[in-house]
Amino acid sequence: MAAARALYALPQADRAGAIQAMLLRAEAADAYRKRFGRGHPRWGNGSLMALVQRGALPPEPSLDEPEYCRCLAQVFAALAAWRDWKAAFPQPG
Repeated sequence: MAAARALYALPQADRAGAIQAMLLRAEAADAYRKRFGRGHPRWGNGSLMALVQRGALPPEPSLDEPEYCRCLAQVFAALAAWRDWKAAFPQPG
């Protein structure tokens, strides 16, 4: 929900790149957390929520707002594609 709120604040043309950047930063923050035992100073603990809550988020719109629903769908689609891509390239033990 937090990632969708962050996308909702952006122009539609910027959203695809923004969610990809969010996923990359969240993954980097997660790796940082695992290595150093604390959250990344700018990107949080590796969750999308921790990443996007570091900036200003608009209030959560109602699900009656079609553009917000599109943002939710875009986040879910990006997460599914990210998980599929990661599953195709398993990390060594």
